[in-house]
Amino acid sequence: MQRRLIDYLIISLKGIAMGAADAVPGVSGGTIAFISGIYEELINTISNVNIALVKILLSKGFMAFWKQLNGNFIVALLTGIIISFVSFMKLAKYLLENHPVLIWSFFFGLILASIYFVAKQITKWNLATIFTLIIGTVIAFYLSKLPSLAANDNPWFLFLAGAIAICAMILPGISGSFILIILGAYKTLSDAIHDFDFKKIIVFAGGALVGLLSFSHVLKWLFKNYHNATLALLTGFIFGSLNKVWPWKKTLTWHIDSKGIKYPLLQESVSPFNFGDNNQILFAIFLMVFGFLTIFILEKIGSKKQ
Repeated sequence: MQRRLIDYLIISLKGIAMGAADAVPGVSGGTIAFISGIYEELINTISNVNIALVKILLSKGFMAFWKQLNGNFIVALLTGIIISFVSFMKLAKYLLENHPVLIWSFFFGLILASIYFVAKQITKWNLATIFTLIIGTVIAFYLSKLPSLAANDNPWFLFLAGAIAICAMILPGISGSFILIILGAYKTLSDAIHDFDFKKIIVFAGGALVGLLSFSHVLKWLFKNYHNATLALLTGFIFGSLNKVWPWKKTLTWHIDSKGIKYPLLQESVSPFNFGDNNQILFAIFLMVFGFLTIFILEKIGSKKQ
């Protein structure tokens, strides 16, 4: 696939959007990749990383290796994701603590529009497809109701958390950051990035790499053999995740860490009219519409030939 510099800049912008989404618990970077038209290329590229690449490098040289790797695509996308994830995680932490209704409203609109764009790519609807969609919805909704665990910074735990979370990050509808919260690793990783604790970051990244290379093969196989069912499952994941990003929540259980910082362990969604006086409903509706329209823009960009 012959691409120009502007094409790679657009891929980097999509990576920035993916990184920003993955930094927010409840939003999946995989959803952004799917809507923006790079999802299947991303999965195929990752799954092609194997021992055969080393043989190509040794027998045919670096240029053949880089082409087979789809290296320019990887570099462009990862550059955007890393820059965005590291920088936006700090911003997301601030917004979630100080303006939770507004940031969740934006992402609620974004995910709501995503349901339509993913579902419309299903070419054949039948009982099996509908059943798979329902299963995906139930799984995602169940995950959204799980309470968070207390923070854990054990190296082996961080490695495992990275492997599990990266699988969620590339699945549309299931948030890798939310999985980190459930596992109790989100705050540990957030603090490590904030404090430039490279030991913890490297351990987490190692787990993420192992999980990514393994899980991508499963996804590639599913898309090849059960394309419509896979799309239906992913649509269900996105639909079920709406509960997690509902803007108006009341905290049922709090956790106080070793530094005396309090953060919610268990929350429930409530009506904006039962939320209290500061429901910010007008601003929330505006941001929902803005998030909804953002997906239309991304989909329009993604529909263009890269």
